[in-house]
Amino acid sequence: MTAYIAQLEFALGPISNLSSYNNLVHQTPVLTAEEEYELSMRLQRDGDLEAAQSLVLSHLRFVARIAKDYNGYGLPIADLIQEGNIGLMKAVKRFNPDKGVRLVSFAVHWIRAEIHEYVIRNWRIVKIATTKAQRKLFFNLRSAKMRLGWLNQKEAKAVAENLGVTPHNVLEMECRLAQPDTSFDLSVDVDDEDNSCPPAAYISAPDNSDPSLKLEHDDSSNYQHQKLTNALANLDSRSRDIISRRWLNDDNKDTLHNLAKRYRVSAERIRQIEHNAMKKLKILMA
Repeated sequence: MTAYIAQLEFALGPISNLSSYNNLVHQTPVLTAEEEYELSMRLQRDGDLEAAQSLVLSHLRFVARIAKDYNGYGLPIADLIQEGNIGLMKAVKRFNPDKGVRLVSFAVHWIRAEIHEYVIRNWRIVKIATTKAQRKLFFNLRSAKMRLGWLNQKEAKAVAENLGVTPHNVLEMECRLAQPDTSFDLSVDVDDEDNSCPPAAYISAPDNSDPSLKLEHDDSSNYQHQKLTNALANLDSRSRDIISRRWLNDDNKDTLHNLAKRYRVSAERIRQIEHNAMKKLKILMA
């Protein structure tokens, strides 16, 4: 049992030697349908972790094979395999042997999903695909670009119809794929005429980017808010309500006529109360 646990830890831990890893996973025999069903039932019925480990180990070779399909993204194959292994373990946990489907057919979707997430997170510093349609385009367009140059309108329309998106989405993703990451603050060599100007040289910082200025602004705002709260507390309830409804309600400010109906007085009387309350507030906040 100790040797078995060590084998599992080596297979699912950080991959330092890809060749040794591949040798290990290919030494593990592939399960027959009957063995796979029995192990899956033990896991589902009894929560048998040894059965889960056997299912995972016997399918690691399939993860390595799937991960090789994503070699062209410039990411370490060892990392792709590890992410795929996470998807495999999730699939083993959710697999139902009574559905009449082999585990490898069920797990391939979970394996690819984890690898897709990893590729999108790490292929670029800036996220290139966030929506479901963009992710679909990301993986399908990259494979198409191996055969095509820039897409023309007819080709973009054909890809859009095939993937269930708009031609505009296709062309937008094509532009995103063509744009490399640019360092924000790359130093500029004045003697290098080919060196482009980095964004840090021409993008201005927002006015509130200085932490000290932001802290000063927040403190001032909190101080003024506290002064207003204290001043309102010194008004009578009717004056305070009128000021709140007329000036402090951003969503739906009341009119003089609405307040006149509420307090059963004239609109002119509400205006006078409001005027007197504002004068008092100014004195209290001075």
